[in-house]
Amino acid sequence: MQADGPRACRFGRRWYLNNESWHPSVPPFGEMKCILCWCMSGETHCQRQECPPAACASPTTRDNPCCTKCR
Repeated sequence: MQADGPRACRFGRRWYLNNESWHPSVPPFGEMKCILCWCMSGETHCQRQECPPAACASPTTRDNPCCTKCR
């Protein structure tokens, strides 16, 4: 038997449609804004945002809380 269409993904207590993306929420930490998850053909994939290394002594995260940058 073949499925009628693309399969959804379950992450935690929620269901996500095929090709839908989200930032996961992990108790007790809350929403993980630096991680992006997406549903692809019934499988959940997650990846941390990749950041280039900051080449300075005291980098800041003012513009992007996930990545450090030089001032």
